Amino acid sequence: MAEPTLISENGHQAAAPDPELSWVRSAMRGDSDAFQRLYRRYRLVVRSVVLANTGWQDADDLTQDVFLRAWERLAQLRDPLRFRPWLLQCARNRCADHHRKPHLSASSPEHGAPMPPRSEALEVLRAIHRLSPTYRETLVMRLVEGMSGPEIAARTGLTPRSVRVNLHRGMKKLRRELGVGDP
Repeated sequence: MAEPTLISENGHQAAAPDPELSWVRSAMRGDSDAFQRLYRRYRLVVRSVVLANTGWQDADDLTQDVFLRAWERLAQLRDPLRFRPWLLQCARNRCADHHRKPHLSASSPEHGAPMPPRSEALEVLRAIHRLSPTYRETLVMRLVEGMSGPEIAARTGLTPRSVRVNLHRGMKKLRRELGVGDP
């Protein structure tokens, strides 16, 4: 995702300002439309973090819960420039809470729950869950959500090089977990 460029008065190229900071500040003042824009920007990356740390059955509900809690606790954000890492940490914390507390899954195929992914996809997800969180999250963003390396970097704050390394090493470990390719 290339960033738009502007030409300044002196003729130099400059990156177009990212509206995210103003969205965060507006949302902190209670602007739900601004928070909706943040939701649209970060929904897939938060879902990827949740999916990397929980099962597919709970991913959508937990993703919604992360954003609901973030909206309710936005006043606790000390630095609007730190919204992205704060939100991703909220997602990781919600996953940890989910694993600590007993929970009942109200969804089942008889009650209109989403159908489970094919067995191959479940096998891959189980293998991803056995990897370290560093690899899990970037792999889910790439393989499940279809994000490119630059998109993952932009959404997570990782450098493009770190994303490439995480994806490369993660794929190597995933292949080993699945017994595919070189041992």
